[in-house]
Amino acid sequence: MKNTTDTTLAISADYRQFIEELKARVIGARISAARAVMHDAILLYWDIGRGIVEKQKTLGWGDSVVEMVAADLRRAFPQMTGFSPRNVWYMRRFFEVYGTGDFLQQAVAELKRSQKSSAIWLQPVAKLEGSDALNQFLQQLVAEIPWGQHIMIIEKLSAPAARLWYLRATARFGWSRNVLLNQIKAGAYERAVTEKKTHNFDLALPEHFAEQADEMLKSSYSLDFLGLRRAVKERELEDRLISRLQAFLLELGYGFCFVGRQHRLALGKKEYFIDLLFYHRFLKALVAFDLKVGPFEPEFAGKMDFYLNLLNDKERGPDDQPSIGIILCAEKDDVEVEYALRSKANPIGVAAYELQSKLPGELKGKLPTAKQLADIVRVEMEGGK
Repeated sequence: MKNTTDTTLAISADYRQFIEELKARVIGARISAARAVMHDAILLYWDIGRGIVEKQKTLGWGDSVVEMVAADLRRAFPQMTGFSPRNVWYMRRFFEVYGTGDFLQQAVAELKRSQKSSAIWLQPVAKLEGSDALNQFLQQLVAEIPWGQHIMIIEKLSAPAARLWYLRATARFGWSRNVLLNQIKAGAYERAVTEKKTHNFDLALPEHFAEQADEMLKSSYSLDFLGLRRAVKERELEDRLISRLQAFLLELGYGFCFVGRQHRLALGKKEYFIDLLFYHRFLKALVAFDLKVGPFEPEFAGKMDFYLNLLNDKERGPDDQPSIGIILCAEKDDVEVEYALRSKANPIGVAAYELQSKLPGELKGKLPTAKQLADIVRVEMEGGK
């Protein structure tokens, strides 16, 4: 017969919390074990690739050695996967890309020529001196990334700086293959290091958090997945983004969690609504989006500053960082944005969006320009007065 004390214990809140903590610990241990296995596998592939490249260089072996190595390893380890000829070829190329030549030096030099926004990606590398330290850093970095993502970076990218940027982003944000592919196709690297970002994060946030917020913000966002072929109103743009929320989250970047649309904020007897509200898991901050189908206007910054004050007072968690605002508009003048944000106490970024980054020939001249979008907004506003 079951003891009454045991029955009471099984349904108590303390016991349920205890079990949840144990389950989290078990999951954490399994993840750690899986990461350790992946880490060792990547370094094994590095060593196999290095061995083949070095033997070919010193002993003059031809390309047929790759097929022979693959066949012999499969015979020796029939229960292990990963020793197909194609995969062993990738191991050779893996080491050839990263382990020979001056990959890191080339990549860092190219990134240094880019805008200041890339500086945060270079800080740990810049402190390393000597080839041994750089090689150790590189091996540690590549070991943090799954093999499938390595193959994608090697296959789809050729510039050392781009490869290093995606390596570090994948390691830092845990991008899956699908997310990585989406980021490459969307030109995340080019937008991160070549296009100027406009925000006041360095004035409104502590230095370390400002750097993280800068990484989160893009200078522009590609919304071509919406399939828009005509001018739209702000509400329709919002409807389209919500209907394709998964694609929009991929474009925003890893870490965004959707909270809601037209998020209600009350102040006294009045109500205010934020177009789209997200929570960023790594920044630990609410991120509010204000959608504008026309060009940036200075008054948009004042409105967002007001929203952020309300969010911080009414909905910011006790352990959360200050809320961040992003104004997404059809176009922006960087000087105008800089002046508009200079006096704002809250962190606000302004980004432009592209309805279609590469226009097919038959569509050129048929999509609305930023001016046409702005005219539509003004007509709607005048009609509502």
